[in-house]
Amino acid sequence: MQNNSYTESYKNAGVDVTAGYRAVELIKSHAARTITPGVLSGLGGFGGLYAPNLAGIEEPVLVSGADGVGTKLRLAFLLNRHDTVGIDCVAMCVNDIICSGASPMFFLDYLAVGKNVPERIEKIVSGVAEGCVQAGCALIGGETAEMPGFYAHDEYDLAGFSVGIVDKSRMLAPENVKAGDVILALPSSGLHSNGFSLVRKVFEVEKGGLGRIYPELGSTLGEALLTPTRIYVKQVLAMARAVRLNGLCNITGGGFYENIPRARPEGLTARVDKPSLRVPPIFGLIAQTGKIPVRDMFSTFNMGVGMCAFVPEEDAGKAIRVLTEEGVDAYAMGVVKEGERGVEIV
Repeated sequence: MQNNSYTESYKNAGVDVTAGYRAVELIKSHAARTITPGVLSGLGGFGGLYAPNLAGIEEPVLVSGADGVGTKLRLAFLLNRHDTVGIDCVAMCVNDIICSGASPMFFLDYLAVGKNVPERIEKIVSGVAEGCVQAGCALIGGETAEMPGFYAHDEYDLAGFSVGIVDKSRMLAPENVKAGDVILALPSSGLHSNGFSLVRKVFEVEKGGLGRIYPELGSTLGEALLTPTRIYVKQVLAMARAVRLNGLCNITGGGFYENIPRARPEGLTARVDKPSLRVPPIFGLIAQTGKIPVRDMFSTFNMGVGMCAFVPEEDAGKAIRVLTEEGVDAYAMGVVKEGERGVEIV
């Protein structure tokens, strides 16, 4: 069947369907790593099939998230490294989903390329699969679209979406957050996948310099910037089983000032203790090189806090211990107070 669909005319127009078939064969082993008990179909069907486990769930609520990698992809092109951006793609979706208390069940990706190079497709999808493994969800399908004339031969775009499930009685919502709650910082792995249009401008990456080693980074600039987004699913779910978790906030585009207010009700302010923050050197380097004002930094980047959790004061210590045991070096970064400003960084 696959050979029958090949046409020389389509190949002359820039689309090689046989390369697409080879890419699918190469990525099957990566998708197999992510299989969970609910998966009912393999790659290649018209739709991915998944049977959710509803045991112990009285009122199931589906929570979905869709996102892409953004202009961080440009660094992957310049460095010719494609095995990490798939982790970013998964992370940007599942880290949003868990903010409602949901466990991600499955993920699908969409990859649009200028030219289908099967080996490069495999590297990209290997990252997607690794992200799914870290999140505990299954890669059950996706789409690779070869679009000559729309994308350059060595460029692509990557996006995806995930669906999770939570019992309605255990959903997290802004109204659960109370005055007196302690705000815990869950450290990021770096910039994650936000603010790269500014970063590329600050460092003029198109002119080179990604291979420069900065002592404060302990790596090249390119390696530091391409560090994949941290995925918090398993660690957060472990914390939620151990303590009363009132809220979660994923610090993505818009930084502290846009995201933190989304996780609290009207009439309450998240007061962040700025001196307590453990800000990685990459953010200081960006601010210094680009002469970026402090407020702009907190409005654009995560500043070392990939996610924050709102827990009652009496549960804060235990929450930190659980997260630490799960490999997240969490710490208290503030408290919820009465007020209308949304977030204060003092």
